[in-house]
Amino acid sequence: MMRLVALLLVLLAAGCAQPIRTSLPATWRPSPNFDERRPNLVVIHHTSDDTAAQALATLTSPAREVSAHYLVGRDGTIWQLVDERKRAWHAGASRWGADTDVNSSSIGIELDNDGYEPFPDAQVAALLALLADLKERWRIPTANFVGHGDVAPGRKVDPSAYFPWRTLAMHGFGLWCDAPPPDPPPQFDAILALQALGYDVSDPEAAIAAFNRHYGEGDEPGLTDHARAVLSCLVERARQPEP
Repeated sequence: MMRLVALLLVLLAAGCAQPIRTSLPATWRPSPNFDERRPNLVVIHHTSDDTAAQALATLTSPAREVSAHYLVGRDGTIWQLVDERKRAWHAGASRWGADTDVNSSSIGIELDNDGYEPFPDAQVAALLALLADLKERWRIPTANFVGHGDVAPGRKVDPSAYFPWRTLAMHGFGLWCDAPPPDPPPQFDAILALQALGYDVSDPEAAIAAFNRHYGEGDEPGLTDHARAVLSCLVERARQPEP
């Protein structure tokens, strides 16, 4: 009997455990779509919806079976949908480096954006604050802030080409190399370099397209000399130890 009572107390305590939440102003809107895990990667998305209300309906619908840890509105409002310790369902079939289960290792952030519009200053400012909070608490490496299109090349393209990756990198979230980058070494292998950064190169053209979109090369079908130089520079940056 005592063992049964003790078990019930443990289960009750577990059920009352409070979720780990950001210290920033964020409306808690729980989603039922998650599993347990520890994050070491942040994956950024855009919703493709017209409004945050539409995105919230999708991300909290049991029938849709999709979620993210956070949604950031166009006006900078932050909603938290899944406890950071839980495994949200946002990346789908994806890969980054040796990690083939990105959902288990990442925090997913959706941005209220239809994919055809710039990201407002208020939204970017709120995202930067959220990323700073996540990076400090979870000790996420600088290189481990990526887009959905980076982890799912050929399948996803979000966040769109309007997304300010350079701004994020200047604040310590992701890698960047400003022009003019140094020329790559003579025996530079671009595909191996993409793989070293984390891209899935099983479809080289898709990996190159994802890289070009992220690093401002547009819709180039291959790697220009400038893109190759940027890629070489990024690999060297990735090898440098964290400050």
